[in-house]
Amino acid sequence: MTKLTHIDSAGKAVMVDVSKKKETTRTALARGVVNLSSEVSEAIKNNNMKKGDVLTVAKIAGISGGKRTSELIPLCHNIFISKIDVDLFIEDGKIIIESYAKTVGNTGIEMEALTAVSIAALTVYDMCKAMDKSIEINRIHLVKKTGGKSGEYKSERINNES
Repeated sequence: MTKLTHIDSAGKAVMVDVSKKKETTRTALARGVVNLSSEVSEAIKNNNMKKGDVLTVAKIAGISGGKRTSELIPLCHNIFISKIDVDLFIEDGKIIIESYAKTVGNTGIEMEALTAVSIAALTVYDMCKAMDKSIEINRIHLVKKTGGKSGEYKSERINNES
């Protein structure tokens, strides 16, 4: 039987004690997609959205969100983030969002990278919803991670499609 790590002997939710885990360099790359109409895509490319520069604002929002992950996700550790970045690319009527995060510590940084992508995607939606409410946020996932007890992980997605 698999032992649940976030449940105590009484069945109550708890934060895992990571103090005995080995400190290692840990990285994570996450990705997500925002599907747009061609009208919205063109407006973003030409920086003609009423709320301003969508890609820059979403990048900053994603970085800020990643830094606040422990405030947003219950039982998530507050960790030192060595680096976090968010990149957004417009491609064929969609925005591909990637976040890379790095730490040296005793717990992983996947949640920070995933949160950064999620917040960036929600920011794109917020800034564009006046033009089109049918925007879709899709396929937010961990692409790869390194470090820690479980070692390296790489997504099995074909060609790591977005």
